[in-house]
Amino acid sequence: MPLDEYRRKRKFNATPEPRGRVRGRSGHNLVFVVQKHDASRLHYDFRLEINGVLASWAVPKGPSLDPAVKRLAVRTEDHPIEYANFEGVIPEGQYGAGTVMVWDKGTYSPDGGLSPKRQLARGEIKVVLHGKKLRGGFVLLCPGRPLAEPGSKTRWLLIKRRDDYADPSWRIEDPALDRSVKTGRTLKEIKQGRPAKPSY
Repeated sequence: MPLDEYRRKRKFNATPEPRGRVRGRSGHNLVFVVQKHDASRLHYDFRLEINGVLASWAVPKGPSLDPAVKRLAVRTEDHPIEYANFEGVIPEGQYGAGTVMVWDKGTYSPDGGLSPKRQLARGEIKVVLHGKKLRGGFVLLCPGRPLAEPGSKTRWLLIKRRDDYADPSWRIEDPALDRSVKTGRTLKEIKQGRPAKPSY
């Protein structure tokens, strides 16, 4: 089952993460989310709604709007759609322990003439993101023979496509980008349990 690996790794009586379920949605304007995760190593999780779950990749350095930058993206286990709203602290001793921020969220449109499910199986996923921080065309590319199975730890590349949203000067380290699009909080404020900012 699509979420077996996700559920096997987690104790839902000890972590606030959602158990979730496989959804039956399909078509355009699918969900995407990028979560900043301060676990054993700080990284970003890039997730696309595909076939009723969030297909997921760990991106150590995070996405970029510079088309010249190719980011390593390692395939991880599928997550439930409900995870797109998860922001909080995974307790010590639990899988992925650390603070999670909803760094960016929005919808995406498939590009390239094939369904996201078909593109995932082929190892080349072309999308147009409609987020608050990330917009325009991106491609996830698996060099060599792809293994589409969730949790397969295959190495992909996340690359910004050249369009009106490409920006060679863009830097993910910009402090202006380092707040949750859901609550306006920093990682430190999320860890401290601070309330959401009034404007969010």
